[in-house]
Amino acid sequence: MTPARTSTGSAPTRGRRSGRSTGDDREVAILATAERLLRQRPFGDISIDDLARGAGISRPTFYFYFPSKDAVLLTLLDRVTDEANAAAGDVLVRLAEDPRARWRELIARFHATFGGHRDVVLACAQVRGTNAEVRRLWAEVLERWVRAVEAAIEGERARGAAPDGLPARDLAIALNSMNERVWYATFAGDGPAVAERDVVDVLLDVWLTAIYRTTTPPVSPSG
Repeated sequence: MTPARTSTGSAPTRGRRSGRSTGDDREVAILATAERLLRQRPFGDISIDDLARGAGISRPTFYFYFPSKDAVLLTLLDRVTDEANAAAGDVLVRLAEDPRARWRELIARFHATFGGHRDVVLACAQVRGTNAEVRRLWAEVLERWVRAVEAAIEGERARGAAPDGLPARDLAIALNSMNERVWYATFAGDGPAVAERDVVDVLLDVWLTAIYRTTTPPVSPSG
């Protein structure tokens, strides 16, 4: 979760051939086909022929755009995380205005983004154990969000709104990891899961309690 994009520009489309426009209609069609098929069956059951056929192209043409179906999934993950970063905007920069409202806004925006692409998120979670590049990409993304939340917690402590306690980085890691697992369970219906209508508020209360030791943190005097 980031107050503004912490990376420089959009992430490259992973595995693409060089010299092609990211707006190429056939590339867009491949990505749209992949996301549509992920709503219907597991990633492992989707073939390159399925992707090519759904995009209205031949198998050799598919390879002009992506070297593998894993590259398609990585590109989708890149785009979802870019969208999440853009949705977060400057929320954490404005945290002192109303901490409860701003944290809730941030969690809700991430929930909306990942919920809107839940099939991509679930597919990446399912293949992460066997796909080193998916695992590495997600670790990079999570690290950026951890650093942003760590800085926000330190800022709240510096202004006297949050008490000292656990190292801010450790707390940021635990909170982001909790969100990841809770969202996965909610989206996948995997074991005990928080109802989707409640998940943002449940996560919010845990975040506020962990950071402020209360669910009603003080606003900035000028907020």
